[in-house]
Amino acid sequence: MRILLAGASGFLGTRLGDRLTADGHQVTRLVRRPPRGPQERQWDPAAGQLDPAVVAGADADAVVNLAGAGVGDKRWNDDYRRLIRTSRVDSTTTLATTVSGLPAADRPGVLLNSSAVGWYGNTGDRAVEEDAPAGEGFLADVCRVWEAATRPAEDAGVRVVRLRTGLPLHRDGGLLKPQLLPFRLGIAGRLGSGRQWLPWISMADWLDATLFLLSRADIAGPVNVVGPNPVTNAEFTRELARQLHRPAVIPIPALALKVALGGFSHEALTSTRVLPAVLTRAGYPYQHPDLRGALHAALNP
Repeated sequence: MRILLAGASGFLGTRLGDRLTADGHQVTRLVRRPPRGPQERQWDPAAGQLDPAVVAGADADAVVNLAGAGVGDKRWNDDYRRLIRTSRVDSTTTLATTVSGLPAADRPGVLLNSSAVGWYGNTGDRAVEEDAPAGEGFLADVCRVWEAATRPAEDAGVRVVRLRTGLPLHRDGGLLKPQLLPFRLGIAGRLGSGRQWLPWISMADWLDATLFLLSRADIAGPVNVVGPNPVTNAEFTRELARQLHRPAVIPIPALALKVALGGFSHEALTSTRVLPAVLTRAGYPYQHPDLRGALHAALNP
């Protein structure tokens, strides 16, 4: 396939671009700086600028949008909250409106657009599937407008899949990277009460599931891209400590998280028990259905 990839330099985008290329697909990366080669095209999502010819069917069979400022990359303040929101909504709006403005014969067949399990807000111990309504809180509000920004493409007849991604496990980023050093030093433990649910997924399964959704013309709408067996933070902590052969007996109080993370501390303590109903019904074959195997793969690439 000829795939147009936005957010190609991010934690997930880098790995997806490499995987797509390795599988023989032709990947064109959207960049905000001047292009450095024939497989890059410049755009300005903040200004809504993208050459429609870059998206036309002759050049792109599919569009994958993973663009957005990292949620856990910086301490949250009002400016960073705005960036989290605008970086997602602007990129999605630019792509969806560009796609919808093309003649029907020139539109790509599918738009896979990133979203997040933050859509559900705090679910406590209640398990939720894709048909659950949006929850409350900052990330739920962001996900609501982020997903709504795909509607022009959907209304134009393009298959739109909204990837409600959980917490991909990889030692070089995401949930796992910032935890490895304190765990190895023996100064780590559960966050707050530890009772909050974590919707993890192995990196291998996130990549495989994304390719699976690219090829499944019968799947559209929101898809929870998470493992089939969510765990609590306390369970995650115990398993990570076991695999690193380190103790994890120092709990991190909620107040300490608030001091360290600012506004993000509330989201870090949110319980989101999410199940991958769409992938399960579609017969997606998980490589790592349980946390133990997923962590082993993440720590031993």
